[in-house]
Parts: sequence; C-alpha cells; structure tokens
Amino acid sequence: MIKAACHVHSEWSYDGEWTLPQIAAEFQRRAYRVVFMTEHDRGFTEDRRRAHRAACAAASSDSLFVVPGIEYSDADNRVHVLVWGDVPFIGEDRPTIDVLRATRAADGIAVLAHPSRRDMWKCFEPAWMEYLHGIEIWNRKTDGWAPSQPALQLIDGSGVTPFAGIDFHSRKHLFPLAMELPGDFQSNERYLVERLRDPASHATFRNRLLSDSLVGWRHLRLRMAETCRRTAARTYRSIIPRRSASALSRRVQN
Repeated sequence: MIKAACHVHSEWSYDGEWTLPQIAAEFQRRAYRVVFMTEHDRGFTEDRRRAHRAACAAASSDSLFVVPGIEYSDADNRVHVLVWGDVPFIGEDRPTIDVLRATRAADGIAVLAHPSRRDMWKCFEPAWMEYLHGIEIWNRKTDGWAPSQPALQLIDGSGVTPFAGIDFHSRKHLFPLAMELPGDFQSNERYLVERLRDPASHATFRNRLLSDSLVGWRHLRLRMAETCRRTAARTYRSIIPRRSASALSRRVQN
C-alpha cells in the first residue's frame, strides 16, 4: 500500500505557512509517499493553477510525490470540495453542484471536506452524492482528535469512500491520519490519482484501518480525548486574554 497525506495547504494558500519543499521533506520524514495538496481557490486563476502544478512537480522526488489540488468553496464559504486531477480552474465562489459537474467532466476526483465545519452537513444536498468520490469523516483541523459524528451519519450507506484529511496549515495540524492506496509507488500524478480513486483505497489512523476506531473502546477513547482537548483549549483561551490584559495594566501603571 502507498501511504498518502490528504488535504494539505502550503503558502500557495492564503492561510498556509509552509513551502512545498518544506512540506515534502516533513511528510517524507513521517514515511508518507504522497501528499495530496488542496490549495484554497481564493486568488487562483488558470495560470496560477498551472504554476502551482509546476511547483508541485519541482518539490517531488523519486521517494515522495506532491500531487496538486484545489479546495473549492461556495459563495457562503460553507461547503468545501477537494478536487484532484488535471481539472481546469473552475472559479471562485461557484455553486457546489457546478464544481462537482466540472470535476466529473474533466475526469477528476471530488471529495466533500469537513462536514462538521459550520454545520455544513445540515445543508448537504443528496444530488451531490452521485458526483462525490468520498467524504471526509475525520478532518484533523475541524474535528480534532476524533472522527466527525455528523460525517459518519452522512456517509452511512452512501457507498462513497470515507476519507481522512489532515487539513494541514501549520505544524500543529500534523497528525497520524492517512489514506492508503493499493499498488506500488510510482512518481506519476495520473497513476496516483487513479490509485486514490480505486475502491480498495482506505483511511487509516496510526497505520490501522480507520474503521477500527469507529466502534467499541477505541472510538470511546477518541471521543473522550477530544472532549478533554476541547475543554482544555477553551480554558486556555479564556485565561490567556485575562493574563494579557493584566500584564498590560501593570505596564501602564508602571
């Protein structure tokens, strides 16, 4: 199997921090063979898409391949779709169904991103399903340390592939999620996109099938860990502003 990181942003995205070579080096160090990029559509054009493809090729090597891709968002910035393949730039703020149809027409792959973000799952349209290859059931940035419950309900019985996405923007998002693709590694974009499309591709967590973490004690442990993480984060955010305000007050008094 080929270990791949999906949903990764570089400095080509308005909110990414790392360069493509930095990303390639870090993920190779973590034993990934493929990185599926998903730069935000904001500010992109067809020329910029082509330039990004060239930059991804330059950052690739015989050991790790960087696959170019774009994350499209609708006008409300609520529904996001990850697109891979040599798909001409579709445009910013396009309706989701237009993105899905354009991706299908260009023989690309479309994956619905982070259904829990802004409760996107509540506005999901069944008509999208026939165009989707997969749905992210665990997005590190949005869902934290446990899979998304709404995403699991959305994908149940759909027949599309459950995806694990890191949604990498900076080092804090590094997390042992991956997609494992069938076949031997080849440093070739089209080949790797087809491996991702293969029904035998699957999501993993800590090199185990992600499905193992969706039931029983493993799932319960993840839910508990995520609850603790969110509680700690809320506490931290509530304390830091007070400390900052107190420090500023002392400086003013002095």
